[in-house]
Amino acid sequence: MNKPHLRLTGVHRHYGEGERLVRVLEAADLTVESGELVALVAPSGAGKSTLLHLCGLLESPQAGEIEIVGQPTSRLGDRARTRLRRSTVGYVYQFHHLLPEFTALENVVMPQLIAGRSPKQAEGRAMELLDLLGVAQRAEHRPAELSGGEQQRIAIARAAANRPRVILADEPTGNLDPETSDRVFAALEGLIRNEGAAGLIATHNHDLARRADRIVTLKNGLVVPHTL
Repeated sequence: MNKPHLRLTGVHRHYGEGERLVRVLEAADLTVESGELVALVAPSGAGKSTLLHLCGLLESPQAGEIEIVGQPTSRLGDRARTRLRRSTVGYVYQFHHLLPEFTALENVVMPQLIAGRSPKQAEGRAMELLDLLGVAQRAEHRPAELSGGEQQRIAIARAAANRPRVILADEPTGNLDPETSDRVFAALEGLIRNEGAAGLIATHNHDLARRADRIVTLKNGLVVPHTL
C-alpha cells in the first residue's frame, strides 16, 4: 500500500510562554493522499498559515511527526529538511513573488536549474506547465506585462516545476476578482490531480473550497472535518 504524500500525527505547535502562551495546534492529525485536494477553511488567526508552514517544513513542531512521502522529518537537521523541502514541496503564496526582471518562462525554469536540470530539460518542463495552465502564449512576457491571474498561474507553474509530491497554497486567489479566482483555482486543482500531488489549500472562498475533495478546519488545536 502506498504511503500518503503528507501525514501529520499528534502535531503540537505553540508560541510564547507563561501567560502569553498561544497554543495553535494540539495533537493535530492530517493525511493527504496522492492526487487529493484538501481545502483548509478557518477564521483569520486560527493558525492556517502555521499549519501550512509546518506541512512545508518551514517550521518545526514542538511534538508530533510530519511525514513527507513516508519520510519522517522530526529528527532531520536543518540542511536535510531544506533538501527534502526543495525536492518534494511546492508552495504558492497569496502574492505571486515572481522575479520581475525575468520572463514567465525564466521564472519557471530557474528552480529547475537550481535543482540540477539541464537548460533544455528545464525549458521543456516549463513550457509543458505553462501550456497546461493556459499561459504558454505569455512565456516571453515579464510579470509587469501580465494580469494578476496570469501572474498567479505562472507562480503555480513555478511551484510545480520540480514535480513536488506536496503542493501547498496559502490564499492563492485572495488578491483576485471572482472570475479570475475561479480560473486560477481550476488551474491549481487540475495540476494537483494531473501531477498526482497531495494538495492543501487555505482559502476564505467557500465556493472554491466546495470543489475540493474534502474541507477541514482548525478547532481547539485540532484539524477537523468542516461542512460549509
